Amino acid sequence: MMQLDIDLTPEQYLVPSELTRTVARKLCIAPTDVAHVVTVRRSLDSRHGHVRYHATLQVYNVGEPYSEPDYSSPYRDCTSADPVVIVGAGPAGLFAALRALELGLRPIIIDRGKPVDERKYDIVAITRQGLVNPDSNWCFGEGGAGTYSDGKLFTRSTKRGDVAAVLRKFVEHGADPSIMVDAHAHIGTDRLSGIISRMRQTITEHGGHYLFGTRVVDLKIEGGCVKGVVTADGNTIDGIAVILATGHSARDIYELFNKRQWALEAKPFALGVRVEHPQELINRLQYHTNNPSSLLPPAAYSLVTQVGGHGVFSFCMCPGGVIVPAATAPRQQVVNGMSNSRRNSPYANSGIAVTVNPADVPQYTDHGALALLRFQQDVEQRMHVATGREATAPAQRLTDFCANQASSSINPTGYMASTAILPLHELLPPFVTEALRKAFSDFDAKMHGFLTSQANLLAVESRTSSPVRIVRDNSGVHPQLPGLYPCGEGAGYAGGIVSSALDGIRAIEHVSNVCSRHDIEPQ
Repeated sequence: MMQLDIDLTPEQYLVPSELTRTVARKLCIAPTDVAHVVTVRRSLDSRHGHVRYHATLQVYNVGEPYSEPDYSSPYRDCTSADPVVIVGAGPAGLFAALRALELGLRPIIIDRGKPVDERKYDIVAITRQGLVNPDSNWCFGEGGAGTYSDGKLFTRSTKRGDVAAVLRKFVEHGADPSIMVDAHAHIGTDRLSGIISRMRQTITEHGGHYLFGTRVVDLKIEGGCVKGVVTADGNTIDGIAVILATGHSARDIYELFNKRQWALEAKPFALGVRVEHPQELINRLQYHTNNPSSLLPPAAYSLVTQVGGHGVFSFCMCPGGVIVPAATAPRQQVVNGMSNSRRNSPYANSGIAVTVNPADVPQYTDHGALALLRFQQDVEQRMHVATGREATAPAQRLTDFCANQASSSINPTGYMASTAILPLHELLPPFVTEALRKAFSDFDAKMHGFLTSQANLLAVESRTSSPVRIVRDNSGVHPQLPGLYPCGEGAGYAGGIVSSALDGIRAIEHVSNVCSRHDIEPQ
């Protein structure tokens, strides 16, 4: 086997016969001598007007031993093992549970929402009727917000743990193995639901247990330690530890901690809009041609700038995607983006968000650790009041927003519910409007054609991350609540599917380490 780093045109890389010929020519061997070409890593570079795949390949000659990779994991039967309560079935909770099975601990997963197959009916009710179930929606339910936010698996959190181990778990449960090699891996919302269902099957087959439709309202504390949780129906679920993985929209958990005076702190987050362009336009801008190859995927972009001390950046960019109503309760207006695996929508959308710090909203200081949460809530409610209807998104043309003028119409949109043409430049907080206006000009300088009347803005993109952090120490434990392990986006320590999964894995490993120190033998 030989390893080869090589740059390839789309045709050379994506057409198998061309790939074999190109690799053989590079290695000075006959194409008939090449038995297998395996991609180890790949990325697409469209800079400078020349589209190329940067690839690391393993080339096997005829007669060399080769076997397909094995993605199975060493799960144990944990039916009689010590139970660990995991609150939340999003990425942090799911991957904590899968790792628990490897460590010999029994996961008890509690989620306020529904199984993924049932959850979809509540999603339809939001988009078609504006009916928001506060326990089952785009954010709450099996798989968490990640189920319906595209399935992007890119992370910069490589120092937090083994990213490849997370990706292998996805492939083990049905994801395309290409996610193991893509620099910006993506599964697609349409495929995630099946993957998450298969993860549940793995967990239950090895002794884990799920409680859906069950909302946690308090912690069970004995002898100064957390020994379980109390649910809304008055039941107590016991465990040797509790992993709190409730996601960035479980505001009732923040209210509980604030009421009990358990340590919380305000955490900077970001707030802005969804910008939506025709995908065909983004393809032309990014591939630097009016006729991009049909072999190329829908183009993405990543943009960032600084405006007056605020970072402004693209967030959760969805090529060939749609915009969805992501409120978690009535009288809120929130948008998010997602793509299916084929990314075949005619629209490209991305969050464009402005960083928000406590100093930006001094009028909320009296709310203490919940200051930025209260600001976030007020903006979402203001957007809802402006439209007067659930799930209806305020919308404006990008050029009108930048010109400080109302729109008389908007472009066709991939938003899955209704829109109302409104002056977002007046509805958004002034510092957010000013930062966005300058940022759009900067982005157009970097990607000429971005600032166009063909683009819409929809509001409000406010759930980029949690505006509250649940405090924990270096061993992952809340300083006032031994036995409680806050993790994931909801605790303020992750942002996205992979970083949340890694944080959940670390949380259950902390639990296992404590078991070992106290001679509690995991089964």
